[in-house]
Amino acid sequence: MTATTLVHKEASPPAAGATRRRRTRRRGRIVALLFVFPALLLLGALVVYPVLFSVGRSFFDASGTRFVGGGNYTEMFRDPATVKAIRNTAIWVVVAPALLTGLGLILAVLVEKVRWATAFKLLLFMPMAVSFLAAGIIFRLAYDEDPDKGVLNAAVVSVHDAFAGTSSYPTARARDGQDLTRGRDGSYLTATALSPGDSVALGLVGVLPKDLPRDASPAAAAVHRAAPGELRGVVYLDFTPGGGGRPGKVDPKESGLPGMKVEATRDGRTVASTTTAADGSFRFTGLADGSYTVKLPAANFAPPYQGVSWLGPALVTPAIIGAYLWIWTGFAMVLIGAGLASLPRDALEAARMDGANEWQIFRRITVPLLAPVLTVVFVTLVINVMKVFDLVYIIAPGPVQEDATVLATQMWLVSFGGGNNQGLGSALGVLLLLLVVPAMVFNVRRFRRSQR
Repeated sequence: MTATTLVHKEASPPAAGATRRRRTRRRGRIVALLFVFPALLLLGALVVYPVLFSVGRSFFDASGTRFVGGGNYTEMFRDPATVKAIRNTAIWVVVAPALLTGLGLILAVLVEKVRWATAFKLLLFMPMAVSFLAAGIIFRLAYDEDPDKGVLNAAVVSVHDAFAGTSSYPTARARDGQDLTRGRDGSYLTATALSPGDSVALGLVGVLPKDLPRDASPAAAAVHRAAPGELRGVVYLDFTPGGGGRPGKVDPKESGLPGMKVEATRDGRTVASTTTAADGSFRFTGLADGSYTVKLPAANFAPPYQGVSWLGPALVTPAIIGAYLWIWTGFAMVLIGAGLASLPRDALEAARMDGANEWQIFRRITVPLLAPVLTVVFVTLVINVMKVFDLVYIIAPGPVQEDATVLATQMWLVSFGGGNNQGLGSALGVLLLLLVVPAMVFNVRRFRRSQR
């Protein structure tokens, strides 16, 4: 046997082993591809194909038969509704992620000092389990302008009435034929001049039963002749329960209107004021001789305060952002809290030993060390708010839908919500994709960098 044959025999086992390893790796790749193939198929069908189709569709007109090139993109930036949607999206991107990140950071730091931290985190995270549809319905009701339905306006009206008060009889008015004339400001004045020693009966109608105070008593007992030098009168409800009363006359069953503000004016100036008693009576004493006019100020008849128009054109976007904060604050708090739990405690303790207070530790140590986590949370929320649709569509009423619209809702409205222009809608979708992709790339790169 020659030396060459021996060399070949010795070299064959390693070569065979390398071949087997290559076959094993190739077989492993094939098996991996077989397992990944269903996911790739779904990804292509649900993501890649719609993206490519939308890009192609954006170059055609509404019917999809005529090629218009960049016409849809040009029209997109000329349409006032789309420009408003871009502006609102910019507001969302700037405001919502910043507020959520700040709130999440503050709550995560404070929760560490709470005894029942787990229960507190659970309560804040629970809104994440609520769908955007349900959350939109909840906040649509909460923001209702009617204080009897909207809880926010009920609270606002209660606080306002506690400090500013409310009108006594918002629906009251003078009965036709009474000696009362309506002023320009909504007040009522006696048409006949009065002097000290006179008495007057001022009948009103239209007072709702719920507006009549419980302490109101019959007005008939208040009808007296005025004493010398006294101007006297009664303000009453000129309506007899069950009928049978005489208009313009104080009947025995007719109630006085207590709490009504009454003024005595002379030459357009108020010289005396008072408030009616339980039986509606009032009197002015110490008046100088001369002619006076009795006035029921407009404040008695002012409509009740109805609160804030949360879903009006001016506040609809901040109101929807508030609903979004309610849902996502727990998410930001939990992620930032996880980052906070991984901070080196020796650095914090060393700072305390050096005499730093909690605010200095928070500003100089905690925030810088949490910067990577805060960045990831912020960028993730930026991506999320760019796609917000449900809350805007559900919470914003029809008349202000255009004032609250963002790119996602505008894309749907243009394509399916009445516009029926899927060419322009596809262009809006492509614009939204182009805005989201950079943030996604940034987040992925930062995640990979942190893994190293």
